[in-house]
Amino acid sequence: MESILSMDQSNYKTMDETSKDPSSPTYDVEDLTPVGSESQSVAPTGTRRLLRPFQFLLTPHFWIIFIHGQILSMSIVSTNTLSSFLANGGNSIPAFQTLFNYVILALIFIPFCMYKYGIRKWFTTLWKDSWKYFIFAFADVEGNYFVVKAYAYTNILSAALLDNFAIVVVIILSFCLLKVRYHWTQLLGVVVCIGGMALLVVSDFITDKDYPAVNMVKGDLFVLLGAAFYGVSNTAQEYFVSKRPVYEVLGFLGFWAVIINGVQVAIFERTSIQEAAWSGPVAGYFVGYTLSLLLLYMTCPILLRMSSAAFYNLSLLTSDFWSLLIGIRVFGYYVYWLYPVGFVFTVLGMIIYYAAPQTALGEAIKPWLGENQSKGIVGLGTARKHVDGEIEEPSDL
Repeated sequence: MESILSMDQSNYKTMDETSKDPSSPTYDVEDLTPVGSESQSVAPTGTRRLLRPFQFLLTPHFWIIFIHGQILSMSIVSTNTLSSFLANGGNSIPAFQTLFNYVILALIFIPFCMYKYGIRKWFTTLWKDSWKYFIFAFADVEGNYFVVKAYAYTNILSAALLDNFAIVVVIILSFCLLKVRYHWTQLLGVVVCIGGMALLVVSDFITDKDYPAVNMVKGDLFVLLGAAFYGVSNTAQEYFVSKRPVYEVLGFLGFWAVIINGVQVAIFERTSIQEAAWSGPVAGYFVGYTLSLLLLYMTCPILLRMSSAAFYNLSLLTSDFWSLLIGIRVFGYYVYWLYPVGFVFTVLGMIIYYAAPQTALGEAIKPWLGENQSKGIVGLGTARKHVDGEIEEPSDL
């Protein structure tokens, strides 16, 4: 498993290889305060840290990742809702349903990557690193497959709750493979978020809601399996986009996912496609589903650079509440008082998670990128260009 995470850095400059302007300020990776500045002589090192636990609430960085996370959470709600519409209409074709998203990713990012790299370098990267991207793509495809498949057997709220198992997988993989060490307040924040989910489950029990489900056990098992694949995919993506350009990561994801998904469609879903109830509304559901996934896939890498796979999955926990709001209008659900309380607990848990002692850039500082993030790429959302002053190496996407 360790070898999966050893990316070839031969095509990328390290921090030590880049020249820097000696007159530009350097930054202490611990607090991102310019070394040698006046503030250092005025205040001791400890006061330069974020001493007040919730001072980060006043920083743009936190609100950017928080709002971005909620936009992605609503995208998840959109895909979940449209999957329910398709499943309720007798269209259970999960691999075919997600194929269009991967095709569009491949069509956009493979040509752009070839333009940036040149044909020779693109094929060299394909030869050296594609097995790693194949594992990443396989986990992502199967995550989508099993979660979408689950909607043919279980209901939307049950699926929205259980797919949060992905956060457990993310934390375990990040701890074991990426050497991420969580502060106790971060674990407390996760527990509080899970407590918010528990309130939603209790609310369903108290109100004795009868959600239609063909086979709840089978559907819920599919959700858990899909969530486990999602956890692997999210962790791998956070690692890759911290070291490589987004267009490379998404391009190779699309490349391999189209092949994997296409094989699954050809083997398992030929009959289902022929028997599907095609109509104008169904086509609209497919278009809406694909657009929602594209928004998620094309912007998620930036959130993973600025925060982490764990924070990303915590952000998605609010999708349960957004699902309820959609369900009120679409499925006739009603709000029990524990639902908004559960939402508040989830947001509170995210705040507690982020309140752990850390630098001003929070989880944008990746422990596997080494001192001053020298093993990482200088790109949109990365911390590298902030931790050692101005870098003459051009920023890349």
